[in-house]
Amino acid sequence: MTTQNRFFDDMSKLMTNAMGVAQGARSEAETAMKGWIDRWLAERDFVTREEFEAVREMAIKARTENSELKARLDALEGKSED
Repeated sequence: MTTQNRFFDDMSKLMTNAMGVAQGARSEAETAMKGWIDRWLAERDFVTREEFEAVREMAIKARTENSELKARLDALEGKSED
């Protein structure tokens, strides 16, 4: 019975070690893949979401200001024709 318990203890330790190695390999593979993806994206000059949103807000503001200025110019042109 002692031999059987020792066998199961040894198998348990072996499986625990194997799981640790597998988790370490998975973590290393994920890190390598993330690094590769980051380099690939950086080489393509993609913008971040934050950069995109900032430029988008600037464009919205510029369009609004242009519309307001056009309205003022139209009003001034209307007065000069009188």
